[in-house]
Amino acid sequence: MFEKSTWIRLPRNVVVGHGVLDSVVEAIEELYLDGQPLVVTSPTPADLAADRLRAAFESIGIEPAVTIVERASFGAVEEVMAAAEEIDAGYLIGLGGGKPIDIAKMAADERGCGFVSVPTAASHDGIVSGRGSVPDGDSRHSVAAHPPLAVIADTELIANAPWRLTTAGCADIISNYTAVKDWQLAHRLKNVEYSEYAGALSRMTAEMLVDRSDSIKRGLEESAWVVVKALVSSGVAMSIAGSSRPASGAEHLISHQLDRIATDAALHGHQVGVASIVTEYLHSGEGGDWKRVRDALAGIDAPTTAGGLGIGDEQFIEAMTTAHEIRDRYTILGDGIEEPAAIEAATVTGVL
Repeated sequence: MFEKSTWIRLPRNVVVGHGVLDSVVEAIEELYLDGQPLVVTSPTPADLAADRLRAAFESIGIEPAVTIVERASFGAVEEVMAAAEEIDAGYLIGLGGGKPIDIAKMAADERGCGFVSVPTAASHDGIVSGRGSVPDGDSRHSVAAHPPLAVIADTELIANAPWRLTTAGCADIISNYTAVKDWQLAHRLKNVEYSEYAGALSRMTAEMLVDRSDSIKRGLEESAWVVVKALVSSGVAMSIAGSSRPASGAEHLISHQLDRIATDAALHGHQVGVASIVTEYLHSGEGGDWKRVRDALAGIDAPTTAGGLGIGDEQFIEAMTTAHEIRDRYTILGDGIEEPAAIEAATVTGVL
């Protein structure tokens, strides 16, 4: 008797394009959310867009509350929950980059209320995924949460965001290339459940950016359009899978370990991008697609070396050889890669 079942949560509205920040109220009205909204943002996005967002709500007689998140932490999640409780917020809006969106997402999940994502930078796929990432001491935790009910991504704002944030978002998507390979490997060797649909969607998204990396240009709004659509697709793949597997493999474990080891870790997307070069080499050897991955990253001005991340060679090798200890997730790293093999992979690919 067939008894398998699944529950897939996806955004109901995804609005992407020029000037769509002015469509936030319309998109939210279609969700039939009640109560006062709480806008969770950080200083720079607040300066860029909070007044415009507040004015849109005031035009229909709603006065949204605004809370500023200075840094991502579990303490910040608790502070946002307290602010929401104080005004009895009906739903939360994450306005900004990864930090306020992840904090708002997690707070909304804990509170059991709706969440709307309004990114002002395309720095990673957290803008639409059902996971939040929060640093805790010398480590970083990935926490399950409901994905947003709606995503409103204004490409005009995103195109004007710092270029390094956009390249980090691109690199995060390109790293799906090896994440899917790790997922397939875990399925074959450890009987981990694999979704053909989610895997194909994630890989297609990565391939799209690899193939079009030469068209991703600084300050070009069409580039912001391409990157945001890719981030949305990646987030949807994770929702279909019910896990972060379609977008998180050995390259993410290496990045998380770099967060612990390096005093000044680089942007998450840049770290997983560089790590994906060496993990692709580990999967396929010298004849594999690691050069395509490296060249795609170089084509968007993203780092392709440990030095480009501001990380020492020894730190990068330490991260490679200890990353398997981060979590119980089977990847190409298996139960650990020996230091000589790590050095060879990083040297051959030019990461060192």
